[in-house]
Amino acid sequence: MPDPVPDVEHEEILRYEEILRICEAAVRLGIRKFKITGGEPLVRKGCVDFMRCLKETDGVETVTLTTNGMFVKEHIDEFKHMGLDGINISLDTLDRKQFHRLTGTDGVDAVVDAVAACVSAGLKTKINSVLLSETKSQILRLAHLAQEMPVDVRFIEVMPIGFGRFEKGPTEDAVLQILQAEYLDLAYRRDVRGNGPAVYYGSSLLQGYIGFIAANTHRFCDECNRMRLTSTGFLKPCLCYDSGIDLKAVLRGGSGDSLTAALTRAVKSKPQGHCFSHIGEITENKTMNRIGG
Repeated sequence: MPDPVPDVEHEEILRYEEILRICEAAVRLGIRKFKITGGEPLVRKGCVDFMRCLKETDGVETVTLTTNGMFVKEHIDEFKHMGLDGINISLDTLDRKQFHRLTGTDGVDAVVDAVAACVSAGLKTKINSVLLSETKSQILRLAHLAQEMPVDVRFIEVMPIGFGRFEKGPTEDAVLQILQAEYLDLAYRRDVRGNGPAVYYGSSLLQGYIGFIAANTHRFCDECNRMRLTSTGFLKPCLCYDSGIDLKAVLRGGSGDSLTAALTRAVKSKPQGHCFSHIGEITENKTMNRIGG
């Protein structure tokens, strides 16, 4: 991260064996699709081996990765051989100065190269771009990546969590106006491109698709199928609230619950919807990189 983040003691972080036990219990309850996120997952030693083990676990249907792209190229062959089902690469701008200001690195070329390498390896590739006020000028440049390569470029409305509480980025509708002026036949597609909640638009000029995740202006809470497990073992039914289940306590014998019972309780506690339009009611104060955003 460009700014310091709080340190977490090593013993507070779930071991890979513990994460696998949680995933195995989730599979028994019908949760069969898993996404590895962060922070940046590839900075953790052994992450790729863990992904391979998860991919080989009975009942697991898909394993995908969300990454900043900085360490992707060195693992491309491993991703291909394990049968990774998809990779989402975060890229908010193609402007070098903006990229450095947002990420603290000069790695924009490395990230774009990583996208191209994933495409060449035959990996299903998506680009995730959070819509920020300062990067509005980058919308068309980013969309052009879906013209140059068979990748989906997804624009994500910034959520009012952490830094997002102080940022009012462009909306899906505003971005659509910009894109439809460039791609005159850009239109909504019903194609299934993933596991939700993104919606997609296609054009005859694009090799890939343009997607939107607009949790603020086009809320999709009634269709949300996500649960997030933090590195410290806290299972969150919704990003908006700090409530959830401490699975680490279950795993290490501190709660008396079984994993199956705890997971069931977490699913049943999933709220009907978030309260992003009422910021004062949001109870989650941690930044997105600490909760698997």
